[in-house]
Amino acid sequence: MRPRDIRATLSVICSVRTTKMIRTEILLSTVILSAFISTSAYAQGHAKASKSAQSMAAIKAVMDAQRDAWNRGDIEGYMDGYDRSDKTVFVSGDNVTRGWQTVLDRYKKSYDTREKMGVLTFSDLEITLLGADSAKVLGRWSLKRANDEPHGRFTLIFKRTSKGWRIVHDHTS
Repeated sequence: MRPRDIRATLSVICSVRTTKMIRTEILLSTVILSAFISTSAYAQGHAKASKSAQSMAAIKAVMDAQRDAWNRGDIEGYMDGYDRSDKTVFVSGDNVTRGWQTVLDRYKKSYDTREKMGVLTFSDLEITLLGADSAKVLGRWSLKRANDEPHGRFTLIFKRTSKGWRIVHDHTS
């Protein structure tokens, strides 16, 4: 074999070998990239689920704190669950009350004694996240008092604020 033929043969062998190596590298890269994407997607999904669970637990904690404050006779503590804003809205019956302070004043006027406040419970809570910073809560409320047990339903709109999750809209019947 002549040197020219040897070089040509080596060139063909090298190019075949190079093509196989390139195919192997591409396949290996594809497998690694797929594994990375799958792991990343799983991690993001898991992080979102974890963030949702944390938000729902935080909203539930606000409601638990409200219940506990109410049952201590602490209306201002109960109102800590509401956003301290002029835009806070409370709807009950045919009345719309706007503004945190106005809602507080309404509660203080309507429940001016421990007997009128009774013992508050919330039940059948359905918390639905509407986005990263907002949620809807549907539930039941009831008061146990010496002479009666008023009860009803509510829909709350929560917003994540700089102070945490707070009620910005309360429709109670």
